Amino acid sequence: EPRSAWCCLAWTLVVVTMNSLVFFINLVLMFVIFTVVLLPTIVVVYFGFQCHSRVLHSAARYCRSILDDNSSSALIILGFIIMSPLIVVAMAIYCSLARRLHLFMCFQPYSRAVYKGVKWRWYEEGGLCSCVKGWNTQVKAWV
Repeated sequence: EPRSAWCCLAWTLVVVTMNSLVFFINLVLMFVIFTVVLLPTIVVVYFGFQCHSRVLHSAARYCRSILDDNSSSALIILGFIIMSPLIVVAMAIYCSLARRLHLFMCFQPYSRAVYKGVKWRWYEEGGLCSCVKGWNTQVKAWV
């Protein structure tokens, strides 16, 4: 049966808060994984731009003695070339970790706030939103 207006508002706030918290956890996890995996690209491109004479032209000792414009350009190009495979690796790591932690099953539908008697289902019953009952656990995806 439908909830009263005030009860529906209170439960809506609970569901929205819970979904926002799960979204924030997913966002932080994705940011950490992408930052760690893309760190080599970030460092290479940073030093390439820092030491190139037409961009920043730093007065650091390594820019004067080791890196000239040609090597700085090579670093910039190398950084952008290795970025694509590293983005694929980072996304595969994030998706694998999110699937293992069942993060996508923590989102709650809005019907939990609108109707009384709707059960909060857990993983044994097919996940919090009953979306994994029909999943085949034998399917493997290779990246």
